[in-house]
Amino acid sequence: MEITAVMVKELRSQSGAGIMECKSALKETKGDVEEAITFLRKKGLAKADKKAGRDTAEGRIGTYIHQGNKIGVMVQLNCETDFVANTPDFQELVQDIAMHIAAAKPRFATREEVTEDILGKEREIFAHQAKESGKPENIIEKIVTGKMEKFYEENCVLEQSFIKDNTISIGDLIKQKIALLGENINIGQFTRFEI
Repeated sequence: MEITAVMVKELRSQSGAGIMECKSALKETKGDVEEAITFLRKKGLAKADKKAGRDTAEGRIGTYIHQGNKIGVMVQLNCETDFVANTPDFQELVQDIAMHIAAAKPRFATREEVTEDILGKEREIFAHQAKESGKPENIIEKIVTGKMEKFYEENCVLEQSFIKDNTISIGDLIKQKIALLGENINIGQFTRFEI
């Protein structure tokens, strides 16, 4: 099938990918635009994983104040260059993450930030609850493991479902922006205030 400039333009407007990447994706998917978008997303997420170790010395601090002025958030989002930090896509991401933190009340950015003390207490509570409900000893560890996964999903911002699109996590949203902008992006720190 011949790949036309109109097809490339349409894919480019939907995906934000470069001309050559769009042309290659359309060739790979025999002109199917929807399949080409999926192809580009998979390729972009693979690229995003490769960029994860790169230094993020630039970025932005974003704020969000909820209606009524009773909830406020300040978040630091890091990237590699000030060029990317000044793009509308990056600034939108900062705002989306700040709004998400206001709504979802995460306590940590990543799993790695959760201290051993907190993890130990949570495991102890979950094990006690399982014993009290009469679960057999051989199943309690599996229950605790499952509840710990749920704990991470509820308390770590990267693992929470994005409030504007619950089909993806905040971590996935950031990976999509890494694929789009071509730089490593991560959450530095955040603070949530509530009256």
